[in-house]
Amino acid sequence: MRKTSGLLPWGDVVVSWTVMILLSALAWVFMVGQARDMGVEPGTMGMALPLFLLLWLVMMTAMMLPSVAPVALTWGRAIGRRSAGPARVARTVQFVGGYLLVWTAFGLLAYGGMSLTGDLVERDPEIGRWIGAGAFALAGLYQLGPLKSICLRHCRSPMAQLLRYAGFRPWARDLRVGVHHGGYCLGCCWALMVVLIPLGVMNVAAIAALAALIFLEKLWRHGAALSRVAGIVFLILAALAPFQDWLLPGLMMSDMSEMQSGAS
Repeated sequence: MRKTSGLLPWGDVVVSWTVMILLSALAWVFMVGQARDMGVEPGTMGMALPLFLLLWLVMMTAMMLPSVAPVALTWGRAIGRRSAGPARVARTVQFVGGYLLVWTAFGLLAYGGMSLTGDLVERDPEIGRWIGAGAFALAGLYQLGPLKSICLRHCRSPMAQLLRYAGFRPWARDLRVGVHHGGYCLGCCWALMVVLIPLGVMNVAAIAALAALIFLEKLWRHGAALSRVAGIVFLILAALAPFQDWLLPGLMMSDMSEMQSGAS
């Protein structure tokens, strides 16, 4: 039986899964600690762009790593069959870097969107109700739309794509694979991230619920049906949002924030 890096194949798989789980757990611990200190408020909560992107990538690691693990480990094993030592590490870093590059680019858009909504709510707190309704409606409609189905189908059945990746030209192949798969992953999940505008970008309960939904959508055999159910639920929340403040913790000004806004 062939060995890879001194481990039997099943041993390599166990080590890889252990590393993925530990990384996700560390990301959750860090994120929960930050959320306890920051609370939930509209907009970017005063965070500068570098800090926001750091927390955004930590959040993506916590939320996305469990669901993307099967594809990442499969491609990682493909890298391991053709490379060893520093070359294997470099190729793996390229793949992970390409995936994170996609979510970093979306993080820039998220920062701009949250800055805008924060400014709007500060000027007129009542507009938050309609921003929240719009965010839930957008997520619901996208969940029920064709592009979501296409991207989810890729994420649920990645083997055809992995075979396609094997035909990529060698130049920066792993980086391009990471970007390509990250693009499908973004296409599958970006609208779910939009609901963090009304729910709060540092709302740990909301983040955990969305992470569970993403995981089940991609890996559960009824994931496609669950995606449509979630879309209907988001549309119901959109109808309720203008009248239910508890659905909008990320768009409600705190008493302290209102006092500071009035003083200025």
